[in-house]
Amino acid sequence: MSLPLIAILVVFPAAMAYAAASDLVTMTIPNWLCLLLVGTFGLCAAAIGFGWSAVGWNLAASLLMLFICFGLFAAGWIGGGDAKLAAATALWLGFEQLLPYLFVAALVGGVLTVVLVKLREAPLPGLAKGWSWAQRLHGVEKGVPYGIALAAAALVVLPDTTIWRIAISG
Repeated sequence: MSLPLIAILVVFPAAMAYAAASDLVTMTIPNWLCLLLVGTFGLCAAAIGFGWSAVGWNLAASLLMLFICFGLFAAGWIGGGDAKLAAATALWLGFEQLLPYLFVAALVGGVLTVVLVKLREAPLPGLAKGWSWAQRLHGVEKGVPYGIALAAAALVVLPDTTIWRIAISG
């Protein structure tokens, strides 16, 4: 299996799964994970001959997402890990899939939020009371682990990206 295929079919999905699980259990997304996504994109782009122009546009999409998301973070609307994950993901997606990504993330995030609100209205089941992550997630003062929605959306739209098409075909 070639490096681009490993990056697209193994590293990217595994990183998204880890981000979602980490956000669910700890309400954090590690910095190293976002750096892994950025580094793997660079290796994949170089290996498939993605081109400087394409890399530049994807980088612009990532920087725009970082700028917007850090504004949302500063306003207290999203976590810092969510902002970094969205920016690292945008590097892979580029402008072509940025709006579909945000749309899917909003839909999944909306459903996730409604489910969490409903679950938080009920008492935590006895078995789950011993799980620190469940107590944290059940706490009304806690936010929503939006990394789950961001990761799910990334996996939904990645197959429609240029980098995916080039890596899979070549």
